[in-house]
Amino acid sequence: MAGEPIAPHLELRQSQSLVMTPQLQQAIKILQMNNTELNAFVAEELERNPLLEREDDGDTTETIPEESSQDDLDIDYDNNFTNDSYAEGSPSLNWGGAKNSAFADEQDWGMDSFADESVSLREHLASQINIDIKNTSDRLIAIHLIDFLDDAGYLALDDASLAEKMKIPEARITNVIAMLQGLQPLGVFARNLKECLAIQLKDKNRLDPAMQKLLDNLPMLAKREFKALERICGVDAEDLADMVREIQALDPKPAGGFESTTVQALVPDVLMREDKNGNWIVELNSDTLPKVLLNQSYIATINRANISKSDKKTANNYLTSANWLIKALHQRAETILKVASAIVSHQKDFFAKGIEYLRPLTLKEIAYAVEMHESTVSRVTSGKYMATPLGVFELKYFFNQALGATGMQSSGESHSATTVKYKIKDMINAEDPKDILSDEQIAYLLQRQGIAIARRTVAKYREALNIPTSAQRRRDKRIKSL
Repeated sequence: MAGEPIAPHLELRQSQSLVMTPQLQQAIKILQMNNTELNAFVAEELERNPLLEREDDGDTTETIPEESSQDDLDIDYDNNFTNDSYAEGSPSLNWGGAKNSAFADEQDWGMDSFADESVSLREHLASQINIDIKNTSDRLIAIHLIDFLDDAGYLALDDASLAEKMKIPEARITNVIAMLQGLQPLGVFARNLKECLAIQLKDKNRLDPAMQKLLDNLPMLAKREFKALERICGVDAEDLADMVREIQALDPKPAGGFESTTVQALVPDVLMREDKNGNWIVELNSDTLPKVLLNQSYIATINRANISKSDKKTANNYLTSANWLIKALHQRAETILKVASAIVSHQKDFFAKGIEYLRPLTLKEIAYAVEMHESTVSRVTSGKYMATPLGVFELKYFFNQALGATGMQSSGESHSATTVKYKIKDMINAEDPKDILSDEQIAYLLQRQGIAIARRTVAKYREALNIPTSAQRRRDKRIKSL
């Protein structure tokens, strides 16, 4: 009513909210850490907390209990972090059939979603190896050879030494290195500066006999012995100056453009193998798991001691922190294993048959299969690696954008972006120099195979593979044929 006075009154409302406690925030950070960061963090906690000690013996392989409730690290606004007790580990998981479901409004989590992230030299090379090298054994050798690159991107050992270390024939090593020298950035996997420059010049179609002689005598070039080089190369002063300018335009340290040029040996977080029945066994790599437990003798000493209330409070805080850390480590391990196992179940054809059988996969599908939130799956798959029969892959590698199927040859299945890139690269490698394929023609050929793809998408994938336009390829192949 118009004349009624406004009076104060009480009103009771009920609502839910997520309280981001310090422990909860730290739990999320632990889940995101890679194994190097995690071990450094645990080492700090061992120094800080006298109730923690490192476990040196015993089997610490983490596995998933047969029945478990929603994971405490599965953080979303509808979930709360609790301090409930957790189940002890059981034998390593042989993941059978994970639940799968189609989603109408799937988020685009293809490889292109990660294109803007900074990548290491290893990641950059491994992504090319997985597409370019089809033979499984050659791919495994290639991945292993990344670990022998120095800061400049050169191989630190000769072919014979590499063959001895890897226990394979030297000719096999030489053949794989030849394939690797075609990767970007050009010049990686060279044995020395001369070979690095030769790889780049050959790509430009400028490695003629005169240039080869100049590369054979680089020490003379460094000493500026130009007259002698003119005689050796059979060129005049003007031609030699042009050749020198071409060499100066090359990159003598092809790996120098990456943030971390020193390539460290990659230790996988997850291991997988095939059992005698053809099933995939998925287990955590115990070498990467921090092994910590409560110092029971120290706890017993404190309980027996006659200490002040203040000291007891401090000891209880240490005990709470230690219990929380042990629980968080266990939850992180079982979450990684659960997600990795679901990925293996979904991509089993890829592991059995190769890159062409990589299926489309989204975070949402794996989240549904393991009954977690997408944000949890995203944290788990970033920076965690799995050793497989096809090589070592980051877990997020297996999430691929789906391209729809269409046409008479369609089987109703969608195709992963990685598989389509592989097909585009194959088509271009096989094209006739007299009949170069345009992006529109490639799109048409893919559509004939039942893949719904637009010309602009072909152009995007071609550029991601560092493949020139049809016009540039036509010019390059015409020059090479002369």
